[in-house]
Order: sequence, then structure tokens, then C-alpha cells
Amino acid sequence: MNILLLEDDLILSAELCKFLESNNFTCDKMYDGETFLHQIKNRTYDMYLLDINVPKINGLEVCNTIRSFDKNTPIIIISAYGDISDKKEAFTRLADDYLVKPFQFEELLLRINSLLRRKIPSETIDQDIIRIDDLIINKTEQKVYRSGKEIVLTLKEFQLLVYLAEAQGRTVSKQQITEHVWEHNFNTNTNTVEVYINFLRKKIDKDFKVKLIHTRSGFGYYLSSLQ
Repeated sequence: MNILLLEDDLILSAELCKFLESNNFTCDKMYDGETFLHQIKNRTYDMYLLDINVPKINGLEVCNTIRSFDKNTPIIIISAYGDISDKKEAFTRLADDYLVKPFQFEELLLRINSLLRRKIPSETIDQDIIRIDDLIINKTEQKVYRSGKEIVLTLKEFQLLVYLAEAQGRTVSKQQITEHVWEHNFNTNTNTVEVYINFLRKKIDKDFKVKLIHTRSGFGYYLSSLQ
């Protein structure tokens, strides 16, 4: 399980990560909110631990930003602010838990494990949300995000992306795409599928280092963070 920690106290940050790693977690630490938000664009985590009073972008704003595109990953606020108004603000921004400093690391571990047991993996159980690397597809709202940025798609582009995503890395042929996305409403000898694949690549992949849409020559297309 991967945890990303936002904590500007260098000693506490190092001790927390060491403790979590001794309990079979991997832990990355960031010291300001801006760097933290940049980090989550490049890597997926199973949980976020957020201090509030940190440089550049405070932990509550970071929490708010995360929840704008990710409703599932657990967030625990760890803060010296113990007033009920501070806790209320954190929960209003959809944090899952709140722990007041100073606290025992063992208590934090109990809370982490409790939240992870209740977590619903978006890839396998939540049929309305599909997540592949930093790509999030919300089928209910018909919205797509990559690295936290909303990507606007046409209806057919969205349907094609969902079909590729639901194949879970398997290669789908041009014929299969036409049957499921266009329902035979055009001649399979046309290049419509290729055109729409290119549309998606420009919107989904062009501005990102990791490419998700791939061609398997002679077979079709697949969506994956792996080549």
C-alpha cells in the first residue's frame, strides 16, 4: 500500500515514514502543498495523510483539490489544530478522519488500517468509476480527468474510451469497437475508428509522458499504463 504524506516538520515526517515502512507500507513525503499536488499527478496512492499548516497550499485546500477528481482515496488530516471548527472544516471538505497532534503512531496505524478495510477499490467494485494510472473516468457524470485536469470529450469519444477501459488491458479489434460503440452504423472499411482513436490520443495522451492508448498492429487497440 502506498501512502503520500504532507508534513513540513522534517523530523516528524521522517519518523512517520519510517514507522509506516516498518509496517509494510511505502511512504513518500512532501513538505508543501504545491509539490504534493504535483506528485499525485505522476503516481497513484492508496491513502493521503495531510497536515493543515504547510507552505504554499495548505492541507485543507489540498484535500479540496483531491476531492474534486478523486472521491475514493482515503484522506486523514493530521494537525495541531484541535478545535471542533477545524475538524468540521476538514470533514466538510470530505476528509475521512482527523487526528490531533501529538498522537501515538500506533493510533494512526489503527485508523489507516480501518479506512483501508472499508475502502472500495474503484477499479474493481465501483462500476461508475474507472481508474487507470492517473486517468479517471466517471461513467455516471460522463466526465474524464487526467492528473486532476478535466478532459472534455464528445459523446462518441467518451463511449470509445469507456469501451477500451472496460476491456481491462485486453486488445479490442476494430470490428468489436464498431459493434459496441457505433452498433454497425457505418461501414467497417472506413477509417472512422482510426480517426476517433487519434482524437482520443490528442486529448488523453498528447500532453502526458505516460501514454495510455496503444495499437497492437494487426489486432486492434488497448488502454493501459504499460506498453
